[in-house]
Amino acid sequence: MTRVVIAVPPRSYDAVIENGSLARAGACLREVLPEHERLFVITVPPVRQRWGKKLLVSLAAGGFKVNVVEMPDGERHKKLSTVELLAEKLTKLGADRSAAVVAFGGGVVGDVAGMVASVYMRGVPLVQIPTTLQAQVDAAIGGKTGVNLRAGKNLVGTFHQPRVVLIDPAVLATLPDREFRAGLYESWKAGVIGRPELFERLEKISGKALRRDAATLQWVIAESVKLKAEVVSQDEREGGLRRVLNYGHTIGHALEAATGYRQFLHGEAVAWGMIAANHIAVAAGHLSADVARRINEAVARAGPLPGVTSPSRSILRLLQSDKKTSAGVLHFVLPKEIGRVEIARDVPDKVVIQAVDELRRMSGKN
Repeated sequence: MTRVVIAVPPRSYDAVIENGSLARAGACLREVLPEHERLFVITVPPVRQRWGKKLLVSLAAGGFKVNVVEMPDGERHKKLSTVELLAEKLTKLGADRSAAVVAFGGGVVGDVAGMVASVYMRGVPLVQIPTTLQAQVDAAIGGKTGVNLRAGKNLVGTFHQPRVVLIDPAVLATLPDREFRAGLYESWKAGVIGRPELFERLEKISGKALRRDAATLQWVIAESVKLKAEVVSQDEREGGLRRVLNYGHTIGHALEAATGYRQFLHGEAVAWGMIAANHIAVAAGHLSADVARRINEAVARAGPLPGVTSPSRSILRLLQSDKKTSAGVLHFVLPKEIGRVEIARDVPDKVVIQAVDELRRMSGKN
């Protein structure tokens, strides 16, 4: 078992990473929620079908009364109307201020359920139990919640830290290969940002081999979580340092919005965003072409990506409404070397357009 502390005020919490921990969730939650009796598990039908019984048995053994609340599956349901729908369901089930919400699913479930917990009755306790690799290595850590608008991704949201994050790598056994790869791109991101040893380890193992190697997979998840925990503990609300976690996300989010959140999984869009950021970094003289090529080739080896077909100027327009824009100036996280990035605020529009053009060109070879 690996226990990673996320040290944020007013209460630090742990991310517990252990194979088989889902079956022990009840005992763990009884420790962190000693005075709570009712839990409301927010999930999606596929996760409930595959893993719901194991979780519910464990929570019952921990002495909890549990209601399961389902939400529609998929990124296109990450919107305010879903938050309202879930809040109405909680009300009908009699949830009050003594209730606690358990987010049981991938990144969309974590973001939406987290937002519900942050605003229902002006805030109730939250537990994150992520079931996708993307959520385990990134989305469930750090307390960000949010939903999308037509204008862009995560433009409405809150900060609401969970009481605990329970990560069971064993649940990834039923994750489709495409979703596993999408999550792995977030670990590549963590490696570039500040974990060069993680990047190098991932270079030496294929995604398929990693799925079969439980010990290495748990290590990869733990190292990714440690990187995010270190950043979040120093900058909970993205006042400065936390922005480095947006490497690949600026253009990645625009790609998702441009395609109606239907073409790319989040990690796939981030992968393209990383490649675009590398192009910008080389053009700006911040990164050597050789290192950029090394990162791009590593991302490409992880598996095929859906092609980029959106017009470059459309992507640029979407970037102007991105929440990472300040006073009309876009912020890009650019690598200087593997393990070190910086935030750039002076990227010309023409360089951004060239970067997206490069993604379109590469898509033809993908």
